[in-house]
Amino acid sequence: MSMSDDKLNPPYNDLIGDILKEYTKKGGMDNLAGQGKPLSQEYFSGDTFQHFQLIAKDAGYKPHWLKLQNEIRDEVLAIAAIRRADSTAELELRIDKLSGKIIEYNKSCPPPMQKGPVSLSNIEAAIDRWK
Repeated sequence: MSMSDDKLNPPYNDLIGDILKEYTKKGGMDNLAGQGKPLSQEYFSGDTFQHFQLIAKDAGYKPHWLKLQNEIRDEVLAIAAIRRADSTAELELRIDKLSGKIIEYNKSCPPPMQKGPVSLSNIEAAIDRWK
C-alpha cells in the first residue's frame, strides 16, 4: 500500500482553483474592467482588512451592522418626533423592538462602535448618538 492510497490522507482537491481554471478556459477572464492597468498605490498600503473595506465600499457593499445602524437611527428619530407631539401611543412597544435591534447591532459591529440602550427618558440624547 502506497502513501497515495492512504485513506487517512486523501488527495488534495482545490475546488475553487478548478472552478477558476474552467472559467478561464471558457473565456470568462477576458475583457475584465481595468485589465492591464496598474493598481493604485493605495491598494499596496495598509493591512488586508483595510483593503477589503476599501474594495467593498467601492463596490457598494454595506455590512449588516451598518444597515442596522441606519434602521436604528431612523427609528430613534421617529420615536422622538412622536414623543414631541405628546403622543404616547405604543412608544414603549417601539422602544422594546428598538432595544432588540440595538442588541443585534452591538453583537455584530466592531466594539468601538457599540452603543447603549435607548429609553423614552433618553430618546433626545439618543438622536445624537445614532447620527
